[in-house]
Amino acid sequence: MRLGFVSAILPELRLHEVLTFARREGFSCVEAMCWPSGKAERRFAGVTHVDVTGMTQAKADDVNALCRGHGVPLSALGYYPNPLDPDPEVSRAAVQHLKRVIAAASKLGLNTVNTFIGRDWTQSVDENWPAFLKTWRPLMAYADDHGVRIGIENCPMRFTIDEWPGGKNLMTTPVIWRRAFNDINSPNLGLNYDPSHFVLQRMDPESPLKEFQDRIFHVHAKDVKIRRDRINEVGVFADPLEWHQPRIPGFGEMDWGRFIGALMETTYRGPVCIEVEDDTFGRELDGRKRALRVAGNVLRPFLPTP
Repeated sequence: MRLGFVSAILPELRLHEVLTFARREGFSCVEAMCWPSGKAERRFAGVTHVDVTGMTQAKADDVNALCRGHGVPLSALGYYPNPLDPDPEVSRAAVQHLKRVIAAASKLGLNTVNTFIGRDWTQSVDENWPAFLKTWRPLMAYADDHGVRIGIENCPMRFTIDEWPGGKNLMTTPVIWRRAFNDINSPNLGLNYDPSHFVLQRMDPESPLKEFQDRIFHVHAKDVKIRRDRINEVGVFADPLEWHQPRIPGFGEMDWGRFIGALMETTYRGPVCIEVEDDTFGRELDGRKRALRVAGNVLRPFLPTP
């Protein structure tokens, strides 16, 4: 397994600066964000370390040369919009850019793109299903044609009033995963597995690993602190940001030795990329770098070397 990080936490750095930091701190890979240019609607979105718009083979070769020069490969390309947004213009733009990311991954020789399925948060899972199939069957055919796997992160995207009641990402639980994998017949549809999202949902983060081991294409390492004192005040039906706090590995609810031990009992041997959304280290660049450094030191003793 290779230890890396998600580049979204370093938005002010250019790719060569991200790779320089990664190499200096002993990280083995980076998941590079590929958002389109323009204002982001939410924090940690809108970050572009690999510009996929107008990506040519020559530009892809330049990116790969940069990675080789730093000795830090890309683990995947990342873009996390809502392709099932009820606004058809928002949905169309997300799908179009996701296809650009897929095509760019193919040119880069990368086999993984990480994203969200999306969801109309005002509707049930069953009500979302026709739009899911209509959108994702052709998207997966496009990915299949380019030899690219799609890792869907299992984040509910259900944190504030804007995402209630359903959340903005459909593939959050094993019941939904089984249904999706059954209804879209592509071996390239899988998971970018983040165990912290199971902790948030009061689920065992180890429980799905063996069943879905062949569908785990990428792993995020993020932690979460559950504020039980706040739950006692507001209840679990309050906005989750009222009672949970994103943390880096080692500072939340996760038992990382146990989780990585369970992951090692599966066939997965891919990247484990730290995702930082933890403000306790501060919002300045030095604090965010320190968060990556500390999280790396927490996880390295548990990870087998490649």
